[in-house]
Amino acid sequence: MKNLPLITLATLTIFTGACGLPAADAAPFRPPAVPLVASDPYLSIWSDADRLTDDATRHWTHREHSLVSLIRIDGGTHRLMGSEPKDVAAMPQVSVKVLPTRSMYDFDDSHVHVTLTFMTPVLPDDLDLLSRPVTYLTWQVRSVDGAAHSVSIYDSTSAQVAVNAPEQKVEWARETAGNLTALHIGTQEQTLFQPAGDDTRITWGYAYAAAPANDAKAAIGSHEALTKLFFEKGDLPAHDDDRMPRAARDEQPVLAFAFDLGKLEASPISRHLLVAYDQIYSIKYFGQSLRPYWRKDGATAADLLQSAEKDYPKLVERCEAFDKELMADLTKAGGARYAHLAALAYRQALAGTGLAADANKQPKHQQRRHRHRRCHLSNGSDAAALQPHAYQGLDRARSELRRLGALEIPQRAA
Repeated sequence: MKNLPLITLATLTIFTGACGLPAADAAPFRPPAVPLVASDPYLSIWSDADRLTDDATRHWTHREHSLVSLIRIDGGTHRLMGSEPKDVAAMPQVSVKVLPTRSMYDFDDSHVHVTLTFMTPVLPDDLDLLSRPVTYLTWQVRSVDGAAHSVSIYDSTSAQVAVNAPEQKVEWARETAGNLTALHIGTQEQTLFQPAGDDTRITWGYAYAAAPANDAKAAIGSHEALTKLFFEKGDLPAHDDDRMPRAARDEQPVLAFAFDLGKLEASPISRHLLVAYDQIYSIKYFGQSLRPYWRKDGATAADLLQSAEKDYPKLVERCEAFDKELMADLTKAGGARYAHLAALAYRQALAGTGLAADANKQPKHQQRRHRHRRCHLSNGSDAAALQPHAYQGLDRARSELRRLGALEIPQRAA
């Protein structure tokens, strides 16, 4: 990948060595955890299970940050994501793939095939884009048995995403952002930068879920009530739950959308939504509360969502091209298994960092160390602060890999 400022390439190469990657490429690659919605340490949701339906999705601290997706096919409902509702059968998962900007799951029940893609556009040559705390969820569905099927899709984002502990009280609302219906939820207290310490999650700002208004019906309510209604009727209530504030564990509030795909045949039908987080303030630096970098010019959450939606078609193309090129380079360097593990390390490294803006609108690079769970901030005033001397780092990483005997990687040409 020529002349590309790969922020974490040296880091991810060291990660692969530390993991003791075997030389053989024959065995299937099974990620220990799959990044789903992972753009920075605050918004970092993963699947720790072999199948997306085996367990709840979780924050990187392993606390539940529940995302749920259901699919209703000809009146029968199946789970695509999450382990609840327990009495709803899981649709068979046939594959999972982790790429530098996308995690992709495929499901197939011999009647309908579903590809669920989580796309976080971590493209390191675009700081404005890299700083956006937005992940796109896309469902592509098609009939595989030659018959037409009535299909609808449900997705929800839990209040857990916006609290440190489930007893914290939350409030919610809906708004319109351009052609999007946007739902948001956050704590009542809004304790900025608190609590501090290990094993903590964000308690300020607001989690968002948004989808094109013409494609989806939206509702805010309890997880149990909304999934029950979708299971029984494939629908959502006409009005939002108004019992608030209440604890995140009290009839767990969720931000939900339902997509009616109508009659599905061989041609695939796609729907998407956005999951985002508006931190409002990102970090305290020498006594100053710094805004997230994407807010440096006064952008609001509505602006963030509208820009992200406008860019969606082009970002799909850009992410596909970036993934293809980087995976080819990684495969050439160390083989297929090396490429798969390096792609996973790339995602983890970027999910552990974030960008804030100082008073001069210059980027400050904050880093969360996953082992010690402590934040560090670099003083770089421009993109160079995020771009280490990649070739020197790669040479050091290659030496370490050889010392460990983990993988034989060719020397870089002089």
